[in-house]
Amino acid sequence: MKMDNYLLTLVFGLSMLGGCLARVVTVSPGPLIRVEGQPVSIRCDVNDYMGPREQDFEWMMSKDGNAPRIKIISTFDTSYSHASLSKRVASGDISVVRLTDNEVELKIAEVKAQDAGFYWCQTPSTDSVISGNYEAQVQLIVIPNTLKVSPQTPPPVVPEGSDITLSCNVTRELTHPTYLSVTWLLKKGATSEEILTFGPQGGVVTGQKYARRYADGGVRLVPGKNGLFELVISRVTTSDEGIYECNGTEWTHENTGKWVKIVEKTKEMGTVAVTPTGQSLSVKASSSSSPSAASLLLSPGDTLTLLCSVAADNLPSLALEVTWLADGRDIITMDRSGVVISNTSSSGAQAKRGEASLERTGYEEYRLAVRGVSGEDGGAYSCRIRAFIEKGGRSAGGGGRWHMAAEKTSSPVTVKVSQIKPSFSLNLEPILNPQMTAEPTELACHVTNITHFPPGSRLGVTWEHTTLPGIGDDPQTSHPIGTLDGQGNLLPGAMYSDRLKSGVMSLSRVQPNTFKLRFLRTQEIDMGEYVCAVSAWSVSSQGDMVKTVEHNSSPLTVRWDTKRPTLNVVAKRIREASAGGATFEMSCAVTTENLGEAGYSVLIQSQESLESNVRTIMTLSPDNVVQHGGATDPNRRDSLVLTKSGPAEFRFRLSGVQLSDRGFYWCDITAWTKQQPGQTWTKATSSESNKVRIDFQENGPSFSIDIQSDASTVYPWQTAKMKCSLSVSGSSPKTDDLAYEVRWFFTRLRGGATTTQVASVDRFGVVRKEDRNSSSDVSIERDDTHTYMLNIHGTQDSDSGEYHCVATPWYLSASTGAWTQAGELTSSRIFLTVRFAVWDSLKLPLLYGVSASIGVGLFSLVLGLVCAQCCCRNTTHTPRSRNKLMDLEMD
Repeated sequence: MKMDNYLLTLVFGLSMLGGCLARVVTVSPGPLIRVEGQPVSIRCDVNDYMGPREQDFEWMMSKDGNAPRIKIISTFDTSYSHASLSKRVASGDISVVRLTDNEVELKIAEVKAQDAGFYWCQTPSTDSVISGNYEAQVQLIVIPNTLKVSPQTPPPVVPEGSDITLSCNVTRELTHPTYLSVTWLLKKGATSEEILTFGPQGGVVTGQKYARRYADGGVRLVPGKNGLFELVISRVTTSDEGIYECNGTEWTHENTGKWVKIVEKTKEMGTVAVTPTGQSLSVKASSSSSPSAASLLLSPGDTLTLLCSVAADNLPSLALEVTWLADGRDIITMDRSGVVISNTSSSGAQAKRGEASLERTGYEEYRLAVRGVSGEDGGAYSCRIRAFIEKGGRSAGGGGRWHMAAEKTSSPVTVKVSQIKPSFSLNLEPILNPQMTAEPTELACHVTNITHFPPGSRLGVTWEHTTLPGIGDDPQTSHPIGTLDGQGNLLPGAMYSDRLKSGVMSLSRVQPNTFKLRFLRTQEIDMGEYVCAVSAWSVSSQGDMVKTVEHNSSPLTVRWDTKRPTLNVVAKRIREASAGGATFEMSCAVTTENLGEAGYSVLIQSQESLESNVRTIMTLSPDNVVQHGGATDPNRRDSLVLTKSGPAEFRFRLSGVQLSDRGFYWCDITAWTKQQPGQTWTKATSSESNKVRIDFQENGPSFSIDIQSDASTVYPWQTAKMKCSLSVSGSSPKTDDLAYEVRWFFTRLRGGATTTQVASVDRFGVVRKEDRNSSSDVSIERDDTHTYMLNIHGTQDSDSGEYHCVATPWYLSASTGAWTQAGELTSSRIFLTVRFAVWDSLKLPLLYGVSASIGVGLFSLVLGLVCAQCCCRNTTHTPRSRNKLMDLEMD
């Protein structure tokens, strides 16, 4: 029952929903005012319908609401159009475009006056129930095209910074409520950029690039009468040139509140070219006394007056910045607001220059005055003009944005101030004159008779050197040593740069008028002629130190008798190496002539014979750094020593000489000098010593062997000891360089030929024991390097016999550095006797027998006594009491 109620409710609801739906057809709200010859579109849509999603539409019209309707076009019937309209429909002048399933648009490409009237949009019913409206009506009003756009041609060429007025007349005949708008555009190439639009609501809309200029007042609108509109662009720049256009548009305001453009016209106003300021701007600098003169000659203390004349086509629109320059350096400036700024350096140069002033004497003229000129005021004077154009109007604060349109600099006017150059004399003399190489040299350059030396001026010096013939470079070539300029800066010459920077040479000013050149250690190449060139330096108009005059001294020759340094080296043997493994030592003593303090480098060299190749064993640098040569075995470097044993003596030591070390040895010594501590070494001379020979014959060591025993007779189970002793003579190697292989042999019979090896120990100390029939054991002990002990533990009768040892020596040869096997050594024989002890062998059995006899006798005696006691006992029977109770109590 409950389920039936739900079904009834659902059916009732669906029926109510179907009853509420009603078809709604709507068109664009009217009336629609359109201009003859312009395109027209009217939209129509249907909603709240039943049936298929895609709906069909039919369009009809009539001249007035009561006249018969004329069929225009249908979405489903191609023959629907009235005969009067079929050609326009076929040509596409009238068409219908489906926008969505339920919306279409009626289009008229060029509306005509006879198209005015009422238009109906109908939709055939697809509903199951007729409900709602199936058509909608809108009125179309067609007015004639009376829009006129009449622009005035602007000037074709305007100077940069001036104003342009763009006038355009836009009118139409007012028959229905329509509105106008006017737009100015700038065309560059194929694109047009909107400048400003006025209307249709009376508002102003600017293009993106002109918004700020409009806000600043650089672009403004001046509405006129009878459709005249003027656009003024102030302070134009080259970016404002191009083709200007004027656009007039007629609008209608529909009931929906939407503005609809119904017709527009665009016409070119004309091409405008902007002349850059730089083309017309001209600047001229001249003297007030001689306008045509390109140079002026003044005396110290005079007043310099120069005029700067400016001309330009748009001069009233420009703001000028005027700057006077001397030799390209700003002196004084008047900015565009008229403020004068002095650019004279605040250094010491300002006090030596004249006082400069700048004023505007006319609309196009500026005057520079420099009072009390001096030599520093001379130079090339020019006037620089910078022309600025204000972009946009002035804000409330009175400021604006400025654009520099051009910059021009006049031709220079040369100004010379007569002056007298300084005069002085020079005297070059030696303070220290060297007598031999490596001695110091000092030259002094004196400046005397100084006249006409301006205050603040300074002296500088340049030293030059010319080598003597046959020494160094071409004697005709002069090499600059170095310069001390007016500010005291040292400028070294290319050839002497390193020596000056290291301090080996020095240039100095010891007094205001005395300069010195000093060599700490004079070299042969320093001989030659020396000249000092002294210059006077003054402050220039730019405030820099400049050289005004320079004088050279007479040349001074520095030379001495050169004596070549000599070096003599004597080598002698200190320790003789007479056998392999010995130590060889030699010393090398150095004697010199014509050589001062020096350092020495030593090369220890050798060769097997006088005709063989030379090998370098070791080297010692002047800084006492030892290095091993390529001929040195890396494993023997600890055996080589090279030291400096005295100021001019060196010692070489070779430990553990070998056969490969035989040959000739000598020292190759080079003398080196330094200009001063910390500097690099300079080679002076070198020499080789006499040769010392290492020569010996390798015979090798001699070995001998001996055998000893602590006792020749032992009893069984005792330990027998036999010692094998070796000795070495001749060139005895070190203990660590000597080893033996020792073997022990046993012969059963005295003098027998059959021997058996008992045990052995190799040179590495590994002991090996042979298999034996005896129950005794053997061991080998090494007491020292040359002594080996054989121990026989628990000797038996089978151990009796002859024993001897055989040894093979191994030694590390000092001559070859390799382990060498010597000849095999065999010792003499010793006889070991193991005696048989009769008493010792019988005393235990006798003791055991006696003890056993006594024990057996005592046992027999005790057993007899026990048996006798038992056999002789009384056995008479005692009758038992009849009275059992009494017996128990007695018990």
